[in-house]
Amino acid sequence: MRFGMFIAPFHPLEGNPTLQLRRDLELAVRADDLGFDEVWFGEHHSAGFETIGSPELMIAAAGERTKRIMLGTGVNSVSYHNPLILADRIVQLDHMTAGRVMMGIGPGQLPSDAFMLGIDPTRQRDMMAQAIEALVPLVRGETVTMKTDWFDLHEARVQLTPFSQRGIELAIASVFSPTGVTLAGRHGLSVLSVAASDLRARGQLADNWAVHERAAAEHGQTPRRDRWRVVGMMHLAETREQARREVEWGILRSTAYFEGLTGRKMPWRSSPEDAIDQWTTEGLPSWGVGVIGTPDDAIAAIERLQEQTGGFGTYLLNVHDCASWAATQRSYELFAEYVIPHITQANRNREGSRDWAHQNSERFIGRMTQAITEATQKYTAPRALQDIGRATDGRTSTVSGPDFPQESP
Repeated sequence: MRFGMFIAPFHPLEGNPTLQLRRDLELAVRADDLGFDEVWFGEHHSAGFETIGSPELMIAAAGERTKRIMLGTGVNSVSYHNPLILADRIVQLDHMTAGRVMMGIGPGQLPSDAFMLGIDPTRQRDMMAQAIEALVPLVRGETVTMKTDWFDLHEARVQLTPFSQRGIELAIASVFSPTGVTLAGRHGLSVLSVAASDLRARGQLADNWAVHERAAAEHGQTPRRDRWRVVGMMHLAETREQARREVEWGILRSTAYFEGLTGRKMPWRSSPEDAIDQWTTEGLPSWGVGVIGTPDDAIAAIERLQEQTGGFGTYLLNVHDCASWAATQRSYELFAEYVIPHITQANRNREGSRDWAHQNSERFIGRMTQAITEATQKYTAPRALQDIGRATDGRTSTVSGPDFPQESP
């Protein structure tokens, strides 16, 4: 398995927006240092909390600050962009990051974004399907001529081919409907299940993957579970009590976002404790059920999800601002220190070496004891003879041997 972070982001209105964006970049750097595999940046244009309008700008900045971590658009709302211009930006970023770019594709999440652009939200999934028909060959360096009611391409091509021969990985967002997984199967693309922690979506994950497999088979594609990503929310500390206390710091500021989106008062909004209870049991709108606890709780949740889905390739932590910056960083450190190596069995050889040494300890200790005894005898026996020779009354010593030459009178 691989692990990463999904930065929508969710920044409360009380914070400094400049510092919030800088911390998003710092988090990408920290993820790189901690051994995470991926970071994804979202695209949103309204509602105040999700403040990244251009994931490409974040990738360009993060690419200069990191060394090895993969960087993805999570996701591009493709119904808002001309496919040629979007493909051009992605391929350019692929070169700027030396092949570390991934492209996430979605119809657009916030209806307020679509409203500002004069787009009917009911059309967005059809628009995404049309955009994909153009984006896939364009990103591969092919020429596209295609006309729809919202874009018109004439012998369109990007000027650069991808940085490496393996190309650029494209992943389609999937929430509740089978639209995303069907399109991913048809075009041989990856699946990004962004609502895996939502109880409604969680029950459909296995079914949606089956739809993906059927669509892939119908179009001669090979479905790959190792390229299936699921997104969930967690905050970890040394104890469950500490994790809850840390999340109390900002849970009400963050969950105010849902009241703004839905226009109604949330009954659990009265206290941080009630909000955390709601989050960890029935779940919060958009966020689903969160894990607020210890690394052991995180391990158990990921293993349950693996069992429910039949297996996936990457687990992405959905980044939130419910805890202080220091506590947030510590949470990811605990995840990297204890959760990742447990899931990936990174210490299996060390554990095997320990068990082998324990099982053979009697034999090893016996041989070591014998070696010490033999070395002691080898050292003390000649020394004793030498001491005897020195103790004579001045007469010629009779001590001789390879290590003790004959003394003259």
